[in-house]
Amino acid sequence: MRADKQKVVDEVWEDERIRSFLRKAPLAAGLDADYSALLHAYRSMRPDDFRTFIGYFQAAGRNLKAENDDGETLLEVIANHRRAGPFRKILCDAGAGR
Repeated sequence: MRADKQKVVDEVWEDERIRSFLRKAPLAAGLDADYSALLHAYRSMRPDDFRTFIGYFQAAGRNLKAENDDGETLLEVIANHRRAGPFRKILCDAGAGR
């Protein structure tokens, strides 16, 4: 970390910041916008914030089972991530499982 940057720990995310992930552009050209939003949220949020995001995501009619270019859902991609357990549970509870 740069010397002039302070490390922020346990930052509180307001609802508008969480909702803003619904408007993010896809991470790569041609990548499904719903998959990209889910991946970006997973990479950026803590589990509680991710749970809130998933509620907004579903309320907006977005697809929890969106796939990447390899035909995998976010749930499949993070299946073996060591610290993804809480995120997998949130996705499964929301209906992302097959």
